[in-house]
Amino acid sequence: MSLLTRPAFAASALPQLVDALVEQGWFIGEGFLDAELCHDLHRELMEMAEREALAAAGIGRGDEHQLRRDIRGDAIRWLDRESLAQRRYLEAMSELQRELNQALYLGLFEYEAHFAHYPTGAFYKKHLDSFRGRANRVISTVGYLNPDWPADGGGEMAIFAADDPEREVARVRPEAGNFACFLSENVPHEVLPTRLPRASIAGWFRRNASLGGLVDPAR
Repeated sequence: MSLLTRPAFAASALPQLVDALVEQGWFIGEGFLDAELCHDLHRELMEMAEREALAAAGIGRGDEHQLRRDIRGDAIRWLDRESLAQRRYLEAMSELQRELNQALYLGLFEYEAHFAHYPTGAFYKKHLDSFRGRANRVISTVGYLNPDWPADGGGEMAIFAADDPEREVARVRPEAGNFACFLSENVPHEVLPTRLPRASIAGWFRRNASLGGLVDPAR
């Protein structure tokens, strides 16, 4: 079996993921992603960081986009299928998209994702990934790439209740192989300050919310 065709995650975990989205709006899978894939993606991201090939991430989109390091401190680069590891990850997300559409009739039509590198001390304050009523981003995903993350490393993603944004309901440790999936416009979340460089891939399944022939939102 080639690296590209080897499963990036266990298909047997998908029913549990779907059930969790329906019942509570979020899913956390420990060891969900293939270990070798995470290793290759982590190495690729660290090389980008060393070459300063990442861009400071901002908040807002289009004309409202701005850099706010007091809110968000990561640097990003969009996945473009240039490497085998990126293609494997994106093929896995295509499989997940098919499963979500078949099981939940969501009409997801596109997936976009970027590497995210948080330097020591960086964080991302509580937020939603999509504004209500726009439905551009429907399902959010985060795949973690950090090997041997220590218990005191910080950098966890805290998930809050949709009906009570002050009530924390779960935390995701940013250990390689862990994977989170949640409803983009319903589930508040934040990245807690990290004590070590933190690596992940953030992604979103989108519906076609085109306006005037233009895909909304433009990336």
